[in-house]
Amino acid sequence: MYVHSAPAALCPHVEWAVAGVVGVPVKLDWDNQPAAPGTQRAELNWQGSPGFSAAVASALNGWQRLRFEVTEEATPGCDGVRYSYTPTLGVFTAVTSSSGEVMVSENRLRNAVERAAAEGVDLAEELDRLTGRVWDEELEPFRYAGDGAPVRWLHAAG
Repeated sequence: MYVHSAPAALCPHVEWAVAGVVGVPVKLDWDNQPAAPGTQRAELNWQGSPGFSAAVASALNGWQRLRFEVTEEATPGCDGVRYSYTPTLGVFTAVTSSSGEVMVSENRLRNAVERAAAEGVDLAEELDRLTGRVWDEELEPFRYAGDGAPVRWLHAAG
């Protein structure tokens, strides 16, 4: 989980929300976020059962002044997933490969091609939407600002 930016007043609420999902107290190491002065950033890694990332993303989705990403790595029998959120764009969800690449299903690709043909929508823009390009573009400065930040590991209870 990467909280790319959060107003200082929300930081304890983020910790409480994540603790409610993982089942253990959470104390994040908050640092200043140079990409958005006046905000804080933190990272947290945990190991848990499939679906925990969705629960964490849902818990954080209620605060519209956060920028965050929650990822769940692929495991045998389960695809990986990434949730990205920005205040201007809302939430983006994508299935990911074992190397972290966004995977777009055959049906979604066919729908994009059909929509482009029927409605005159630019296919390249549709593919960008399906892969979350605008979320990546908005979050990229916040990702770089976090290089070298400390990371904590938690193991989910239960």
